Amino acid sequence: MSSRILVFGGHGQLGQSINRICKEKGIASVLFLDEIEGNILDPEILARVFQTETPEFVINCAAYTAVDKAEDDFVLCERINKEGAANLARCCNQYKATLLHISTDFVFEGDLPKHLNEDDLAAPINVYGKTKLDGENEISEILVEHYIIRTSWLYSEYANNFVKTMLKLGAERDELSVIVDQVGTPTYAVDLAAALLHIIDSDLGAYGTYHYSNEGVASWYDFAKAIFDLSNTEVRLYPIPGSSYPTKARRPAFSVMDKTKIKQVYKLEIPYWKDSLIECIHAIKSDNK
Repeated sequence: MSSRILVFGGHGQLGQSINRICKEKGIASVLFLDEIEGNILDPEILARVFQTETPEFVINCAAYTAVDKAEDDFVLCERINKEGAANLARCCNQYKATLLHISTDFVFEGDLPKHLNEDDLAAPINVYGKTKLDGENEISEILVEHYIIRTSWLYSEYANNFVKTMLKLGAERDELSVIVDQVGTPTYAVDLAAALLHIIDSDLGAYGTYHYSNEGVASWYDFAKAIFDLSNTEVRLYPIPGSSYPTKARRPAFSVMDKTKIKQVYKLEIPYWKDSLIECIHAIKSDNK
């Protein structure tokens, strides 16, 4: 792969996962930008970066993802998730770059037990989901050459996420209660990173919205149980309804996404979520040695 790629939010969880795949594959033509040098809210900074680097592809991992905090921080959340996405789309349009933008299953209400495809009605039930959907719409209006990749329950050996939180709590406590009536699919960020680079390498130009998560279905309780089982962590785990653990932001009850489109168009084989969790836990244990 020789395409020049810019990764915004390059030091976050997904950015670091992309970096790992690039190192493994010997891909050197990628620049990872942090939130200062790649500030998506500053058009002047963006213009300088695009002029200097002349990218062919841009991956936007930058986002406001603190779901509960967003309920009280709507302005900043909207600026990052909507205006920031629009700023990148404008630059990509001006400098003839293709944008791969990361979105979320939270654009859906998740009130029905059915696999969600790309054409299903998006009706977010919290500020985070609404601003991410607004960002999707901005990109679609500004830029033809775009991919919107919706994903869910992202975790990895990098940054803060549910897996690392559970491992920390499991080492500190004898028992934990985890929500059992919110269902989705855990997604290993390294798998998503590989899929993004595969899309770029394929260069099919099959623009539009796609869903990507690992295969399978789990509740947060199932996810936690697998984390403890696979890491040999002894902790008593209790399933509880979401009503017993109220949060400021509402979550979709069922947000399992249909991946048929991305699998057919890009001939992807997507790993089962528990198989990828094994790989992640192994990586975390290796890092802690």
